[in-house]
Amino acid sequence: MRVVIAEDSVLLREGLARLLADGGIETVASVSDGDGLLGAVLEHDPDLAIVDVRMPPTHTDEGLRAALAVRRQRPGFPILVLSQYVEERYAGDLIGPAVGYLLKERVADVTEFLQAVRQVAAGGTVIDPEVVMQLLSRRRRGAPLDTLSPREREVLGLMAEGRSNTAIAACLMVTEGAVEKHISGIFAKLALGPAPEDHRRVLAVLTYLGR
Repeated sequence: MRVVIAEDSVLLREGLARLLADGGIETVASVSDGDGLLGAVLEHDPDLAIVDVRMPPTHTDEGLRAALAVRRQRPGFPILVLSQYVEERYAGDLIGPAVGYLLKERVADVTEFLQAVRQVAAGGTVIDPEVVMQLLSRRRRGAPLDTLSPREREVLGLMAEGRSNTAIAACLMVTEGAVEKHISGIFAKLALGPAPEDHRRVLAVLTYLGR
């Protein structure tokens, strides 16, 4: 696997590159700002970009805006946001398939981090629970989510964290069949009928996050 790192801290860039190398993942470019991210992705055609939220010149949301620019040029390109902050303005627009959003202070397990890198590169979604909670606080009252039962909301919350049905079943100590039944109920209440062009699981998560 080949990745690009966009992070303005030299020490963190080097640390991430070494950690990735130990996991058999090659860093093909390291950049310090949003413009560099887009150029590096277009030049090196990596499998994934790891992006910080706050980078020069204003240190506000350049990383997320650059990530969105990359996705406009390369739809579906895998992005893993690794930041100290939850930037609500653009995070909700970015989250979907092949996207991860992890808080730096909560990434303590190297194995789990490398697993998240591989999961996002493969098209999965990995969202830190704290990010989910902050984005959820933005949703409007009276939305279809209000029709969900407490258990369905638990299941949908775990789906938003990128958990599989097997992992959700283990977390809630129920059978996979029960999880599938809850997910079917979620789809029905959110009016997400079967459609070949849509990914209902992702659409349900986006609704949960207040899109």
